[in-house]
Amino acid sequence: MQKTITFIGAGNMARSLIAGLIQDNTPHKVRVSDPDQLQLQAIQQAYPAVGTFTDNSEAVNGADIIVLAVKPQLMKIVCEDLQDSMQQKPPLIISIAAGVSIANMGLWLGSNSLAIVRCMPNTPALVQSGMTGLFANQQVSEQQQNLAESILRAVGSTLWLANEDLLDAVTAVSGSGPAYYFLVMEAMQDAAQKLGLSADDARLLVLQTAFGAAKLALESNDDAATLRQRVTSKGGTTEAALEQLMQGGLPALFEDALNAAAARSKELR
Repeated sequence: MQKTITFIGAGNMARSLIAGLIQDNTPHKVRVSDPDQLQLQAIQQAYPAVGTFTDNSEAVNGADIIVLAVKPQLMKIVCEDLQDSMQQKPPLIISIAAGVSIANMGLWLGSNSLAIVRCMPNTPALVQSGMTGLFANQQVSEQQQNLAESILRAVGSTLWLANEDLLDAVTAVSGSGPAYYFLVMEAMQDAAQKLGLSADDARLLVLQTAFGAAKLALESNDDAATLRQRVTSKGGTTEAALEQLMQGGLPALFEDALNAAAARSKELR
């Protein structure tokens, strides 16, 4: 059955989700609301079938699903402005704003009986390779849960969580995770150049190796430890490099880093 999906906010993540839905030949009607006319014009030029609005209340009128794709600091204002709309035809609310709890959204929207799904996507969603953790409150039906998943799966993989607090861990692992890999890539490229490679060659070698390693891990039934052991010959070059990383305390450093990210996520609620 065709549904009407309204995106509040036309930023990068909203545009990625809209693009993913259109490319998947979604049967649903898609709308987007944003005060920035240039953002809306870009979406309309790329996807003429998408309805564009500058008034949130007008955009959500009759919507079955509302995707809140605004910055966390704007969420309270946006939700409070939508309170009247929530009374007419309560929709499924999907939030992709980091750190904003379901309890607060319900308070700001004027009802604690709304069906709300919180999501933590990451930036690879911009190239349809994202990872999103999701949590649904008790008001979300099975059909609504499937709808939420279908929207987020348009830009990558999804994982449902047993409780809302686990979104802090998801934030630490996959939400912030791309930056950790970018830092590793940056460090490897710098080291490769110091070994005599050109910047272009270092970049290609590092990025293709990262892509290949991730693809191999995704397509293998073996865990990361087993895959690592298979490419580590006794007394070889890989072992020499890994010994340096282990002596530098890399596993403990990553544990500390993820704990710091999770703690910060809790502070931002």
